[in-house]
Amino acid sequence: MSDIITPYLTLGAILFCIGLYGALTKKNAVIVLLSIELMLNGVNLNLLAFSKMGVNPSATGQMFSLFSIAVAAAEAAIGIALLIALFRGRTTVDVTEMDEMKER
Repeated sequence: MSDIITPYLTLGAILFCIGLYGALTKKNAVIVLLSIELMLNGVNLNLLAFSKMGVNPSATGQMFSLFSIAVAAAEAAIGIALLIALFRGRTTVDVTEMDEMKER
């Protein structure tokens, strides 16, 4: 592996770790969704770095990264819609309060 790819992989790992920390420690559901998006962006950065500068450069990683971005956009839209529905029912976005399937 060349020295050019190392900063990209380091930045991707840092983004993933920050997102993982946010997803595991925060109680606000919106922050958890943003942390998941940050983790996906870290993975996409690593995919693009390996696709462009890896041992066998090809467009496969770039196509997979575009697919991942499309899935992340759909996940964000559905997640925000679910959060709005939960907020209307319970008037909170605290993830520790959302542990029951039935409404009170």
